[in-house]
Amino acid sequence: MKRGWAWALDYAYVGFWQVHALLVRADPAAYLVPPEGAPGGKAPVLLIPGIYETWQFMAPVAEHLHRAGHPVHVVQKLGYNRGTVEAMAQLAAGYLEEHDLTGVVIVAHSKGGLIGKFLMTMSSAGGRVSRLVAINTPFSGSIYASFFILPSIRAFSPQNPTLRTLRDNRALNGRITSIYGRFDPHIPAGSFVDGARNIQLDTMGHFRPIADARVLQEVDRAIAVGEQ
Repeated sequence: MKRGWAWALDYAYVGFWQVHALLVRADPAAYLVPPEGAPGGKAPVLLIPGIYETWQFMAPVAEHLHRAGHPVHVVQKLGYNRGTVEAMAQLAAGYLEEHDLTGVVIVAHSKGGLIGKFLMTMSSAGGRVSRLVAINTPFSGSIYASFFILPSIRAFSPQNPTLRTLRDNRALNGRITSIYGRFDPHIPAGSFVDGARNIQLDTMGHFRPIADARVLQEVDRAIAVGEQ
């Protein structure tokens, strides 16, 4: 019963933010300059949403980190993030190079975490990224992916070559924090990453944890660990 209710709330949450993104066109430039009174010198953050999500889906994270003094960046060219992990990582790399960002912390949701890790492997942009904080990312894929017709979803199969390559690349895992809950209806195998800083919380759902105060606190802790 609890899992069924969590599933329903999860889809209600994502439905709200999808409609919100269509009706409210926020300007991400507002997050580039920390608010008055916020501490300075904070690491730049690059937000990468999941598949079929615009950057506005991560607005709760953007608001939270902006108030803490981080300049928050988004790659609007990602759109609804329907391209391949490689193609989306190329767009993100172009943004980092165009704005000459260094010491970047990537905070990502779901597919965004795969894009973030791929970005860290790229010779052109990997050196610009200090850490990846991934929320509910299918690092080992999802067994449900093979039941879908859409290539964009089938790409999350555990047998996908890109996912297997990223999974086998353990050298970067020490710079990754993976945050996930005890039940994710889309990723039954969970988001554990060997060698990474894994944080399992008593949250449920794939989408709704984005705005969970416990998740936001762990994002703060993950960034702080990277700054030590």
